[in-house]
Amino acid sequence: MSDIMNLTEKFIAHAKANLELDDRNAPYVENRILEILSSAEGELTADDYDAIYGALSLTPREINDKFLALAAEDTKKATDWLYNYCVNNDYVKKAVLDKNPRFDAEGLVITINKAKPEFRDPKKAAKGNSVDGGKAKCVICRENEGFAPRNKRTLRTVDITLDGENWFWQYSPYGYFHEHGIAVNCEHVPMHVDGSTFKKLMDFVDKFPHYFIGCNAPLPRIGGSVLAHDHYQGGGEILPMHKAGATYTLKNKNYPDAFVEVVDWKGTVVRVVSENRKPIEEICEKIREKWVNYNAPELGIIATDGEGVHNAVSPAVVKTARGYEMNVILRSNITSERYPDGVFHAHPEYHVIKKESIGLIEAQGLFILPGRLEAELNEIEKIIESGKDLPEEYSAFALVYDEVCTLYKADEKSGVHAAMQRELGSICNRILDNTAVFKDKKLTVEFLKDLGFEL
Repeated sequence: MSDIMNLTEKFIAHAKANLELDDRNAPYVENRILEILSSAEGELTADDYDAIYGALSLTPREINDKFLALAAEDTKKATDWLYNYCVNNDYVKKAVLDKNPRFDAEGLVITINKAKPEFRDPKKAAKGNSVDGGKAKCVICRENEGFAPRNKRTLRTVDITLDGENWFWQYSPYGYFHEHGIAVNCEHVPMHVDGSTFKKLMDFVDKFPHYFIGCNAPLPRIGGSVLAHDHYQGGGEILPMHKAGATYTLKNKNYPDAFVEVVDWKGTVVRVVSENRKPIEEICEKIREKWVNYNAPELGIIATDGEGVHNAVSPAVVKTARGYEMNVILRSNITSERYPDGVFHAHPEYHVIKKESIGLIEAQGLFILPGRLEAELNEIEKIIESGKDLPEEYSAFALVYDEVCTLYKADEKSGVHAAMQRELGSICNRILDNTAVFKDKKLTVEFLKDLGFEL
């Protein structure tokens, strides 16, 4: 019993120091912790810790009220507080995330995600990545807050309003970048992009100008892992696409205070820039309407066929000294006999590195590669250093092996690991090029000229 009491005291001390547990509530919470520890059999499980931290945390109402009070003074202060709280109550698994390999290569950010399994089922995304059982319709519904069977006891969300609608904000437990969070519609409605989407995204950065926010394309293979529930992703990191320059800049006399850029990027991206919201809303909606109906069979682009709609946009916005910068990424999920996983998806020769959907985050230059690669690529590095041929069991990595050998021989001083990182950056750039619907930037210019823009 003394061990249980000592452990309970440590949890209570942590909650008082980091989770704003006050003295009045401490005895009540202490009794709940004692109950959990007393019923635990042997070593504490992950579920036990989840229950303990859930009991130690402030209630959803208390979290929401504190966040809104802080946001009334300073929204960055509010998001800093909420993020740190979610780390301290163990909802955001920062200790796990910090162990994920991460490096810059060839103009991109590459991460190897050891925290979550590889996701390869676009049909599951269309169903909202739903889980059988429970009152919530999918894994991101607000009704999950505190729901034990999905390990959501420590989940805390806060109210936000986007284009007059009730949404909420929460941080991702296994975030891909700094302060990675999701804005979620309070209603369980399917992912969609329309004129209101651009307004909502700009509403968000008006409230939180220190964050970017973006929306996945609402189609399988080019969208995220949850398509049945409308949501956006954002956070406190400027991704590589946002830093990219312009290959061409175009103007339209009907929008004198705005301009569009054909972004110098492997994917097909149009950036709409203005200090004013109205022209951005109108221009982005014109781009979206044109793209979703755009056909160019000679380029493999087919807007609709017997299998449904194939063209969609994925917008993302940041606020800079130039004003709002709305990046509209043109996407297509069309398949073919040659490319059954997607014509504008990672091509088969790169699937050993990345077969999952190329969603919003990758499209902006932050690649999340499967955790299995850490051990597999380490082994290939050893094989290359030893000068041996590639064994049969690693035959899927033949392209990687050959290209890393070439890079390593050209610069042995930097080491084989540096060569491998360069190779991953190169492959991810080629994957982005696979996703580009217009391989020639001049075709993007022609697309914009049809909307009245001129160089």
